Amino acid sequence: MASAKNTAAAARRAKLEEARRKERARERRNRIITLTASVAALAALVAGGGYLMSAADDKEKAETEAKSSPVQGERAWNKLTQNHVQKQVAYPMNPPVGGDHNPVWMNCNADVYTKAIPKENAVHSLEHGAVWVTYTGKAKPADIEKLGERVRATPYSLMSPVEDQAAPLMLSAWGKQVTVTSAADARVAQFFTKYVQGPQTPEPGAACTGGIAQ
Repeated sequence: MASAKNTAAAARRAKLEEARRKERARERRNRIITLTASVAALAALVAGGGYLMSAADDKEKAETEAKSSPVQGERAWNKLTQNHVQKQVAYPMNPPVGGDHNPVWMNCNADVYTKAIPKENAVHSLEHGAVWVTYTGKAKPADIEKLGERVRATPYSLMSPVEDQAAPLMLSAWGKQVTVTSAADARVAQFFTKYVQGPQTPEPGAACTGGIAQ
């Protein structure tokens, strides 16, 4: 009788020990899985951070190159007058890139005008560091729309039609001007990067709001 009891007790102990062994094995597997997942997540985070840092470095490098490199085909004017006048001005270039201008600027806080604006007011906007995108009726509608999107996303820029300019698409800043072939022309991004509140600005930081609107 005692022998039977001892045998049953031994079986229960063995079964309990087996259950404990399986539980310890399961806990080890869980720890390994958790550790592996943590290492993978950390590796992904490090790789992602490295990618973001690399992307940020590449962007900064591209912007630095855009600012330091000349814009191909750009025309430049120096020693432009800055007098405030209440009359129309006969500018030597079209669109004008500087010279005497109206005392009030055109609003240039990402403003897209669908009708012609007074050039004397637009020149005042350039004095404040704005880039002025202009186009004629010969410009492709898709280019006008794409350039309008860029202007709407860029403070210190404005856009308007200038029918008597020499080319369908032109970009102007104070003392600077370039003719581009399309909205996809690489010089568009370079011109914006270089001249929106760029070093050519006579009055950097001056307002692009509070002027006049169409």
